[in-house]
Amino acid sequence: MTQSPRMRKVNSVIREVVADEIERLTDPRLELVSVTAVDTSPDLHSAVVFVSTVDLDRGPDAVEALTRAGARLQRAIARQVRLKYTPQLTFSLDTGVVAGERIDQLLRQISTTSPTEDDEDVVGDQSDSTGEEEE
Repeated sequence: MTQSPRMRKVNSVIREVVADEIERLTDPRLELVSVTAVDTSPDLHSAVVFVSTVDLDRGPDAVEALTRAGARLQRAIARQVRLKYTPQLTFSLDTGVVAGERIDQLLRQISTTSPTEDDEDVVGDQSDSTGEEEE
């Protein structure tokens, strides 16, 4: 389902407020945490905040820390954003970032097992099987 321009704006503003407020938190589990997206329900009663971490193993700890700081983050939204309702926040790891990291890892593995020079010569040295020259 596509979002209306208004909902895209609401999501963007909430993302900015939450990201700024996370920077003010002193919990060490929130170091190098990025807010990648926000998906607010159309009735504004709830919002899912997607986050990523540099160290993917620390993701669940970061989500737990954000959940504990949820009330503070909601108060920041209430103070800074004019909405009919302040959404109840839930936090989730951004699976797109995790999937992208996995793809990068697989590509690195493939590149370390690249073909030998002999294989490259065979691939690069193929000519027209009829022996005719192209004009």
